[in-house]
Amino acid sequence: MNELPVGRRVAQWRVRRNMTQQQFADRLGKSKSWVDKVERGVRRLERVSNLREVADALRIDVEVLLAVRPVRPTSAAAGVDGIRMALARYHLEGATPPQPVEELRARVEHAEQSYRHARYPALLALLPGLLDAVREAHAARPGATGALLVRVYALTALVLVKVDQGELAWLAADRAMAVAAGEPRLAAVATVSLTQALRSRGRRRSALDAALVAADRLGACRADDDPPVGCSLRGTLLVQAALAAAGGRDQLRARRALDQATDIARQVGAGSGGVFGRAVVEAARVVAEAALGDVATATARHDRLVAGEEWWWLSPEHRAAYLLDVARAFAVTGDMPRAGRTLLDAERAAHSEVHDRPAVRKLVTVVWRSADAPTGIVQLATTLGVA
Repeated sequence: MNELPVGRRVAQWRVRRNMTQQQFADRLGKSKSWVDKVERGVRRLERVSNLREVADALRIDVEVLLAVRPVRPTSAAAGVDGIRMALARYHLEGATPPQPVEELRARVEHAEQSYRHARYPALLALLPGLLDAVREAHAARPGATGALLVRVYALTALVLVKVDQGELAWLAADRAMAVAAGEPRLAAVATVSLTQALRSRGRRRSALDAALVAADRLGACRADDDPPVGCSLRGTLLVQAALAAAGGRDQLRARRALDQATDIARQVGAGSGGVFGRAVVEAARVVAEAALGDVATATARHDRLVAGEEWWWLSPEHRAAYLLDVARAFAVTGDMPRAGRTLLDAERAAHSEVHDRPAVRKLVTVVWRSADAPTGIVQLATTLGVA
C-alpha cells in the first residue's frame, strides 16, 4: 500500500470505512465526481488543507493517508565530536613518513567536492582524519602544505556552520587564518569561512569588516588574471560582505559591495567553475533584497535567476542553501504555498541540505502548519519527524 498513489489509498481507506463514493462526497461536502477524480488520480490533492480534510473524513491521520514514516535523522554528534577532538590535538605524532602531498591534495579535493554536493554526514566522518593527516604533513613540510591546511580548516568551518556548530566553526576558521599568516590569497580563503562562521553567530559587523579587509588586501582585479583565482576570491568576499551588511540592515554597504561583485563577475564570466560568477552575485542580491525588506524585488529577481541557464552553474549545495533562504523569505511574508514549493525544490537540489541541517526543521515546521502549504510538505515534515 505504501507504493500506491494517494488517490488509490483514498479509495482503499474509503472502502475500509464502508462508504460509497456518494457517502464520502457528502461527508466532504463535495460532488461524487470530485471524489471519483481524486481516486483515479485525475484531480490532485495539492494543498495541506485538502489532505487534512480527506484524512479527517476517513478518520485517519494525514501521515497514514500518505503512508510515510519518520526517518531517524543522521546524528551529527559523533562527527562533530571527532572534529572537536582533532582540533584539540596540539601535539601530533608525526607519520613516518607523512602522506605524500599529491595524495593529500586529492583527498582535500574529494572533500571539497563532497561539500559542493552537500554530503555532510560523509564529511563529518572523514574530516577528523583528514585534519590529522594534513597537519602531520604540515609539521614535516610546512612550505609545501600550508595552502592545503588552510583549505582543510576552512572546509571544516563551513561544514560546522551547516550543522549549527558556529562557535566550533569560528575556531576552525581562526586556525585557517593563523596558518595563512598574512598571505593575501590564503587569508582570503580563510576569511570566506570566517565570515560565514561569524554570520552564523549573529556577528554581522565583524563578518563585514573581515570580508572587506581581506578583499582590499587582494587588490583590484586584473583583466589578464589567468586563471582568475584572485578575482573570484575578491568577488566571493564582496558577496559575503554584502550578505553581512544586508543582515544588519546596512543597505548602502550591501548594495555597494554587490555592485563591485557584479563588475568582477562580468570579468570572470563562467571561468571559475561555478565557485564565483554572475549567478552567485544574483543569488546574493535576492537574499540581500529580502533581508532589506524589498521582497517584491527579491521575488522578481529570484524568478529570473532560476529560469536562466546560469542557475545550473551553481553547485547543488549553493542552489539548495539559496533556496532555503528564499523559502524563509516567503514564509516571513506569509506566502506559504511558495515557501513550501521552494523548500521542496531545495530538497531536490541537495537532499542533505534539508535533511541534515537542524535549523531547517524549524522552517519546515512553520510551513507544515499552514493549510495552504503544498502536500509534499506533509511528507517532508513526517520524514523529518516534525509533523
